[in-house]
Amino acid sequence: MKIYTRTGDKGMSGLFGGDRVSKDDVRLHAYGTLDELNAMIGSVLAMKEVSGTINEQLLRIQNLLFEIGADLATPMLNTGTIKRLTTDMAETIEGWIDELETNLPALTSFILPGGSISGAKLHEARTVCRRAERWMVTLMNTEPINKNLITIVNRLSDYLFTAARAVNNVLGISEDQVVIPRRHEVEKES
Repeated sequence: MKIYTRTGDKGMSGLFGGDRVSKDDVRLHAYGTLDELNAMIGSVLAMKEVSGTINEQLLRIQNLLFEIGADLATPMLNTGTIKRLTTDMAETIEGWIDELETNLPALTSFILPGGSISGAKLHEARTVCRRAERWMVTLMNTEPINKNLITIVNRLSDYLFTAARAVNNVLGISEDQVVIPRRHEVEKES
């Protein structure tokens, strides 16, 4: 099988079910951003700073992102053989978050994204995940999509935040907290 098909040379891309849409279609922005997120998670895994449970969860998330992308690439009116995702995976991700949080200090303020390279990359992945969610909401406002995907991706961004904290914690790197001046302190400086 050749990697190139030449079918996209005129700015169109095929969806599951045969429809063709412009490569700047909102649907392609949504699942293209998920692809970007998947590559970022692959970069975190390639750094080899992450191991054990988080490593296994990130690998599962990479597969999940392909499943979400396939669901998004299949218009809801298509009666093909695609299996639509349910909120079961969101519940699984919630369990992962709860498990990771048991070993983390309580959040008492905002934290700066950073720490280890893997921690920083997971924070970056979280922001890309949020962008994918925004594209999915834009798509949902123009045509029907599987609404469970929004829930799953929303929970996934929470997981990536927690995983970044957990990786930094395991590596012994403390979180830098955001110092937000009180309103009256800002007014005095003005």
